[in-house]
Amino acid sequence: MRTIVDQTKTPAIGKNFWNVKRLSLMAVFIALSAVGSLIKIPSPVGTIGLDSAPGYFSALALGGVEGAIVIAIGHLLTAAVVGFPLSIPISIFIAMQMALWAIIYRFIFKKYGRLYSLLSAIFLNGVVSSFTLVLVGGFAMVWGVMPFLIGASAINIIIAMLTYQAMSNSKLW
Repeated sequence: MRTIVDQTKTPAIGKNFWNVKRLSLMAVFIALSAVGSLIKIPSPVGTIGLDSAPGYFSALALGGVEGAIVIAIGHLLTAAVVGFPLSIPISIFIAMQMALWAIIYRFIFKKYGRLYSLLSAIFLNGVVSSFTLVLVGGFAMVWGVMPFLIGASAINIIIAMLTYQAMSNSKLW
């Protein structure tokens, strides 16, 4: 599958990587993450929303690094909208986790396909990330939040994957 930014191959990070087109597309998807951060999924914590779909889409369409940046900023925007209820350091840690999940999602999508990437991203973002909350509220909080996080992860990842499939089959790029 092609990427939106470069139809042949993604250049190594360096002089030619941060071009105007790439940065502009990332800015658009960060703005979409900001809009998604306002769409909340009711849960015990207020930081679960539709902010990560643009990040997962960016990971597939633009590249792993771009997707990681978009998804991390998207999570921080969501946390900021509700006043960082888990604290700023925990929110930054979660943003770094989500950046890693976006890179892994792209890798698995390219190597093994849609189903494995979907399941692995839902597991990583929904289950593994839930255990970060043990630092805030213990295992009771982990088990209380996990179903909401799994559901939100599935919604975000399915939106990203369906959008990517529709875009890759179109003549828009």
